[in-house]
Amino acid sequence: MTTDTLKELARQGALETKESPMAIMKTQKSLSLGVPKELSEHENRVPLTPDAVGLLVKNNLEVSVESGAGEKSNFSDIEYSNAGAKIVYNHREIFENDIIIKIDPLVNEEFDIIKPNTTLISTLNLPFLSKEYFDNLNKKKITAIAYEYIQDKVGEFPIIRAMSEIAGSAVILIATEYLSSVNNGKGVILGGITGVPPTNVVIIGAGTVGEFAVRSALGLGANIKVFDRQLYRLHRLQYAVGTRVYTSIIDSVSLAQAVAEADVVIGALRGDKGLAPMVVSEDMVSNMKPNSVIIDVAIDHGGCFETSVVTNHKSPVFKKHGVIHYCVPNIASRFAHTASMALSNIFSPVLLKTEGLGGVNEMIFQNKWFMKGVVCHKGSVTNLYLAKKFNLKFKDLGLLISAQY
Repeated sequence: MTTDTLKELARQGALETKESPMAIMKTQKSLSLGVPKELSEHENRVPLTPDAVGLLVKNNLEVSVESGAGEKSNFSDIEYSNAGAKIVYNHREIFENDIIIKIDPLVNEEFDIIKPNTTLISTLNLPFLSKEYFDNLNKKKITAIAYEYIQDKVGEFPIIRAMSEIAGSAVILIATEYLSSVNNGKGVILGGITGVPPTNVVIIGAGTVGEFAVRSALGLGANIKVFDRQLYRLHRLQYAVGTRVYTSIIDSVSLAQAVAEADVVIGALRGDKGLAPMVVSEDMVSNMKPNSVIIDVAIDHGGCFETSVVTNHKSPVFKKHGVIHYCVPNIASRFAHTASMALSNIFSPVLLKTEGLGGVNEMIFQNKWFMKGVVCHKGSVTNLYLAKKFNLKFKDLGLLISAQY
């Protein structure tokens, strides 16, 4: 056979239809997500509802929920199971997952069972944590995301906003409860009625909590005074509520006088760096009317009142200088079903995007707004404030992530 003949056969063969090579399936392991049952008896919320779990499962996430995790929020194991979650009956087993999402920070026994290199999404609760907590995170090279630090694309803190809306609405209900004679209060109704002067409510802090507290108190007809350290927050609140209320910059004279005349004082100031400013001294509290009510919403960040001491849902109040103090740090947990739905609405899109991008590192790298919530990353503290507060080594998260690509 000549060379020309071989070339012609090769040319004809190249033009013929060939069998396509068998497609090779590229399998990628799904991210696994664990929802533990909270060990604290005072925490009733759960971060994901059954509906959110169903959405995540349909989008290739493997979700495990510890039995009873949603019980206090009125979500049953059957609902989670029907949504596609694996129900786990062992607290240790739930920590076998790639991502752990919970409400409270880890406790000592959970550090013993969490896997190295796990991603942890939880609250931080700075006033209750020590240097040891962050040392333990770093020893296991855990990527820790504090959900109260997560920002959205416009720079807002969606989880703080949601929980603050609940707390702001709740504080007026709580004040009404402890002003009543049933709870040995002043025996007055918040707001007042025809022919009876309205009650005086002082709100310290013009953020989201203050805004929703004002809305609720206005509906009851209370006489309201709002104080804040920043004028722009007072402007924003005035615009948000759509009506004129008394507003003032915090100063020692006008605040002290308003507190002394108040039936209810709500502390809702939060500090820029994790700790709330203490603006009401013990002397100011001692000058308040007997059986008036203090509600310190900022107690989980140290509190706004010098007399504040952390309480809980089972023993929520104490008296000092004849004034009723309510200092429960997780007020939103009183309304666990609503709070859980609010949390779930925020977490589920984030987790969906994490799966879509292929993992937590990619999520962090591609979304600077999400990066704000990362406080530890695989053995390094990545939040400058925490590093300074606890004298820990700081590493810039942007540089850490970039080095991996």
